[in-house]
Amino acid sequence: MRKCILGLWTPIVIILALTTISWRSVNREIVRPLTVDTTTVQPSKTVNSDSLYNNYISKLYDSAGLELSGLRLEVFEKAVTGFYNLKNSGKIAEDKSVVTIADFDLRSTEKRLWIIDLNKKTLLLNTWVAHGQGSGGDKAVNFSNTSESLKSSLGFYVTGEVYNGTHGRSLRLDGMDEGFNSNARRRAIVVHGANYVGPQTISALGRLGRSQGCPAVPQSVVKKVIDNIAGGTVLFINSSDERFNSKYLDETMMSTLKPWEGGADNV
Repeated sequence: MRKCILGLWTPIVIILALTTISWRSVNREIVRPLTVDTTTVQPSKTVNSDSLYNNYISKLYDSAGLELSGLRLEVFEKAVTGFYNLKNSGKIAEDKSVVTIADFDLRSTEKRLWIIDLNKKTLLLNTWVAHGQGSGGDKAVNFSNTSESLKSSLGFYVTGEVYNGTHGRSLRLDGMDEGFNSNARRRAIVVHGANYVGPQTISALGRLGRSQGCPAVPQSVVKKVIDNIAGGTVLFINSSDERFNSKYLDETMMSTLKPWEGGADNV
């Protein structure tokens, strides 16, 4: 009789033990995911610096009335990013706040050159600019860093010294982007005036005349252009050509210069 009773209790004890173990195991599995999920859904309190920079760019863009002039916001952002990276690298004059943009995504019949004072938040000039003979007809589609190519070169330039040459008063340029415009001085790629740049040529040809690779501007404004951008300012020649890249377009390089701090709200 005793053996029978013990035999009946043994399976009951085993079942109770297994139930207890199973309950504890499940309990542990439920608690852990809840802890992780609770942490994951907590909203971040940190403001992304990129959003501050983008806000700064948008305010500059609006203050200078650049949309009305036809300059695209994304092109302006690239130019300003390059400006601050070049300034951070000590490549441009400390007291200069002017950036010049030539957008070769646009046709030559459009006023596709802008000179902007970032500190004053002012558009100083918007005018025509020619591209190289080898780059295309009304629109520039081919670019080169090679001598005798007669093509325009993309990228960031720093303006150099003023001189009098074949085209009169001219401004030398130094290309900052290796492989894209680094041969600019050797190729004599300069800013100069040209009588084939302006509305008369557009009326006659349906497009501007073309240079040998230089960003040539109308004779009527060449003095104003050179006076505003000479002596260590940034010139950016833009295109959506997928082959172009520049280290100066990296927003993470601006580690010490944060233009959005201490004044972005006042733009």
